[in-house]
Order: sequence, then structure tokens, then C-alpha cells
Amino acid sequence: MTPVNRNRLIALGALLFAGAGLGFIAFGNIGDNLVYYWSPSELLSNGDKAYTATIRLGGVVQPGSIQWNEGHTTLDFRVADNAHADAKSVHVRSLETPPQMFREKIGVVVEGTYDKAGIFTSNRLMVNHSNEYRAPKEGESPRKWQDTLAEGATTATVTPPGAP
Repeated sequence: MTPVNRNRLIALGALLFAGAGLGFIAFGNIGDNLVYYWSPSELLSNGDKAYTATIRLGGVVQPGSIQWNEGHTTLDFRVADNAHADAKSVHVRSLETPPQMFREKIGVVVEGTYDKAGIFTSNRLMVNHSNEYRAPKEGESPRKWQDTLAEGATTATVTPPGAP
């Protein structure tokens, strides 16, 4: 074998080795990092598969289900496919302070794990909301809404004037 062929063979081997290493880094542990996005009915229908994965659960907070324990910073509520009382729902326990916009009948996405006791333990709580800003109408005081939130509206529904 000539020195030129030997150098080409070494370079080709090094490139293959580097490519295999990059492929393993990029795709080797991808299954461990997947986060499934499921609705409550999908979560409940997946059985044992639901207990082994990190899941993002998306749905609507059921009316009358919010229980906030300020002393332990624990928030318990139920997430359903829709706001109807007869919808399938999942008991969610969040260990963090809820966002100010959190309330009944609002869309949420919670990330965490589901256990065999039927409790979804969330380490992340996100509220779905419109990205559209509506300026206050003439004579309307935005301070009124801020005061309502500050008084603990995490368990109350605040309905702006003119809303259905």
C-alpha cells in the first residue's frame, strides 16, 4: 500500500468514526428526551404507557375544581378535554405558584408525570391565553382588574365587561 492510499484510508476511517460519534450524540438518547403532548382522554386511554413518560397534558381547568394550599404552595385542580362537567378529567397537582392568569375554564398545559394513584404531578404549569392586546375602553379602569388579581383571583373567574 502506498503512503497516499494509506493516508486516504486513515482519513476515511477518521471521518467514519467522527460521523458515528456525532450520530450517537444526536440520536442515541433521543427517546429519553421525548415529551408527549396528550389530552386528558388520551392520557387516560394509554394505560401503562402513561406511567413511564414525561407528558405535557393540555386541556381546560374544570369549574369548581381549584384548591390552593398557600401554606404548602400546592395547587390541586382537574384538567378536562373541555369545560363541560361530564368531560373526562385528570387530577393535577402542581407544586408551584400558579400564573396570575390561572382560573377556571382557561386552557392550560402542564408538564410532569402521571402515577398509578391517578394524580398528574406537574413541575411546570403554563396558561394558554390570547396574544391579542385589548386597550381599555373609555371610562374603564385597568387598575380594577389588577386589584382583582392581587386579591387572589387564582380561584375566581374574572369576567371583563361585555364578555359572554
